[in-house]
Amino acid sequence: MIGKILAMVVGIMLGAILLTIVLGLTVSLLIVGALALVVLIKRDGVPVVYNVRSLTARKVTTTVTALGLALVVCMFAVVLMLSGGVRRTLVSTGDDSNAKVIRKGSLNEIQSGVLPEHERLLAGQPEVAMGSDGKTMSSAELVVLIFALRNDAKADSDGTNLAVRGSGPRALELHPPKKLDGRLWKTGTSEIVIGKNLVGRFQGMNLGGTVKFARRDWTVVGIADHGGTAFDSEIWGDVDQFMDAFQRRPAFSSITLRLKERGGWQALATRMSTDPQLNSLEIKSEPDYWAAQSEQFSKFVNFLGLFIAIIFSFAAVLGAMITMYAQVAARTREIGTLRAIGFQRRSVLVSFVIESVLLSLTAGALGLGVASLMQRLSFTTMNWQTFSEVTFRFYLSPTVIISSFLFAALIGYAGGLLPAVRAARMPIVRATRGG
Repeated sequence: MIGKILAMVVGIMLGAILLTIVLGLTVSLLIVGALALVVLIKRDGVPVVYNVRSLTARKVTTTVTALGLALVVCMFAVVLMLSGGVRRTLVSTGDDSNAKVIRKGSLNEIQSGVLPEHERLLAGQPEVAMGSDGKTMSSAELVVLIFALRNDAKADSDGTNLAVRGSGPRALELHPPKKLDGRLWKTGTSEIVIGKNLVGRFQGMNLGGTVKFARRDWTVVGIADHGGTAFDSEIWGDVDQFMDAFQRRPAFSSITLRLKERGGWQALATRMSTDPQLNSLEIKSEPDYWAAQSEQFSKFVNFLGLFIAIIFSFAAVLGAMITMYAQVAARTREIGTLRAIGFQRRSVLVSFVIESVLLSLTAGALGLGVASLMQRLSFTTMNWQTFSEVTFRFYLSPTVIISSFLFAALIGYAGGLLPAVRAARMPIVRATRGG
């Protein structure tokens, strides 16, 4: 009981401190922004070249502070790239011309169950497109999880879950691979095609290899490249063979439909909701379905990463503040001279804030440059909603770039504000005397 009370009190105190910091920075930012606007209008600001020369004149302190700031910005950017990479990998798996149908209330295909008659009813809907053979573009699919041992496994537990997708020939028309090494599986055989991200990482996962699951040996006859989507981490094969092997007959996991028009799934969803034979199902556009699969993991990554970045940002702000205080102390006479030749307090304050922000933005560019190298790496993790392993790449988007520079500017502003206030309030006479 005492522990809970202490935890509550600490939580309230931390929340109050954080709220005070946020409100203080917001109010000060409005004030400094207004002062900067006045300086701009009256054209009585200190030239920016003065700030640049001051930073380059003190190379050691500037470099050390910049490296610390760059590390924090790099970490911040990597977190956003990680989250963006997960979303991009899963969202790009969906085609906005397709719709995904699962059982209502299911979070994913693995938890879902649909019946063959559901496919027949949906295939006859007017929104569903027809193929070149005159048949409807629909595919009932089975998705299950298997436990695969890694290539270097030293124990029976050294492996992870992989998604196995049973489908028919239509599935490859709805999601054609960008490249296929080998060939497709033959209907009615124990042949499989694996995604490129599985090759060489798990036992038997190579062209011509044999993989054992569901009490059978399956021969790898093809390696598919789906362009970095979640399908690159899946095993595909004949749906009827998988249903027999996994004893899942007669239920499928989902139904994929090709629509005549993008957005046509909304009209179909309305009709399904009033049809007693179909109202137990839920339909989404494929991009929406796959976006939902990344939601939990993205939230966790953002929360954990930003929490760590915020902790490190306090150290970065402190480092920037120490540097700027040192700059103020070393340039006392310069500040006095600026004031003596006519520069106002507001001009000095804005000048030192700009100097701190310039330092942070430079460090931010360095940190972002280092973070951008992560795009060359792939990252493998468990998708918490499907409990299957997915491989993706870090993604540097324009949003990540803008957010990183804003974050760097905020650190620089927070670290330079108090030293700037000290410089602006310094009496002219004492400053010109160097004390």
